[in-house]
Amino acid sequence: MTKPIGPICNMNCTYCFYLEKDQLYPDIPKWAMPEDVLDSYVRQYIEAQDVPEVAFAWQGGEPTLLGVDFFRKAVAFQQQYANGKHITNAFQTNGLLLDDEWCAFFAEHEFLVGLSMDGPENIHNRYRVDKAGKPTFARIMQGMECLKKHGVEFNTLTCVQRHNAYRPLEVYRFFKEVGSGFMQFIPIVERRIEQPRPDGLTLVQPADGPEAAVTEWSVPPLQYGKFLSAIFDEWVRNDVGQIFVQIFDISLQAWLGMPPGLCVFSEVCGNGMALEHNGDLYSCDHFVYPENHLGNLMEQPLAELAHSDQQRRFGEDKRDGLPRYCRECPVHFICHGECPKHRFLKTPDGEPGLNYLCEGYRYFFQHIDPFMRFMAKELQAERPPANVMAYARQLDEGGAGRERPRPNDPCPCGSGRKFKKCCGRKQ
Repeated sequence: MTKPIGPICNMNCTYCFYLEKDQLYPDIPKWAMPEDVLDSYVRQYIEAQDVPEVAFAWQGGEPTLLGVDFFRKAVAFQQQYANGKHITNAFQTNGLLLDDEWCAFFAEHEFLVGLSMDGPENIHNRYRVDKAGKPTFARIMQGMECLKKHGVEFNTLTCVQRHNAYRPLEVYRFFKEVGSGFMQFIPIVERRIEQPRPDGLTLVQPADGPEAAVTEWSVPPLQYGKFLSAIFDEWVRNDVGQIFVQIFDISLQAWLGMPPGLCVFSEVCGNGMALEHNGDLYSCDHFVYPENHLGNLMEQPLAELAHSDQQRRFGEDKRDGLPRYCRECPVHFICHGECPKHRFLKTPDGEPGLNYLCEGYRYFFQHIDPFMRFMAKELQAERPPANVMAYARQLDEGGAGRERPRPNDPCPCGSGRKFKKCCGRKQ
């Protein structure tokens, strides 16, 4: 995850955890990745991966502040060093600066663009404002229309916080209406201390002391699970195969017995490192703290930093530090304790390391279980998982014209369990 302009942004979102990272670089005269660092990064990143396709991910701050020519150079370096590999690019933006030049560039080079939005206007503008405190929704919608005009593939990334968490269907239906076929819903969870750390940071990691308090904009744990469940209930009855929601896709992977394809749900992590504008590499973009600094790619090869003992321990600590309460949880196979950044609570028996969002994830994963098992069986039988929509409606209607299964009958989803112990338990 490359941050070529560091934390510099043209928005001032209330809940942004990255804006204050400028405190780590107090003497930087210009926030832009120098050309020699860009050249070295692109070359090393491609060379370090013995795979046919190499994916670059550009973030910020706000990367469009660098201008299109910066990314024309990046693409030129990619073409120079590709050595027969296929190169792809993902680009996360707040959309304020998107215009014909940007969108034509994205279309020409087949960038996948992630557009950050929190929902319809009255929801989005609650926290996502510009540097002058003015609302941004209308300008971002103009950017979205420009992406559509040029045929740029895009998805939407929605931060789920204390405000929009209580309006799930309003959020989901808005994105459907504006043409977002691919959606991500990311929970906002931050803890803050009153007195900054020596490095100037106030939004802290789990290792920092108990004096840190959860911020007022963080999503309530159970409400996050209810937010996802409400959207899932509409999606599973109407939109399977038409609308793609990242956490639903990741969940289906897990119910198929595959490793979840997202770092927060993987058993171990460490592959989602963050590269700052000057070549500094950190263990994760949620762990950009001095203690998680791995080195600089201009001083030590990127591959060595990525495979260092420090980074290996960082990734394995996610698994090794998981409390027994989590290891014995029925949804452990999909959750794996979620992101270590959120593990600052204690379990009911007093063991540290419980995820703040535990209650919400347990609620959500148990809620979707019968439908996920149904879709998994459909896929294994080489049938379309979209059949789950008819199955969901059948349950709603008590059998869709035929007798509803009795409590002790085998569940129609094929699990082998009694209906009352399976899909019938929530009816």
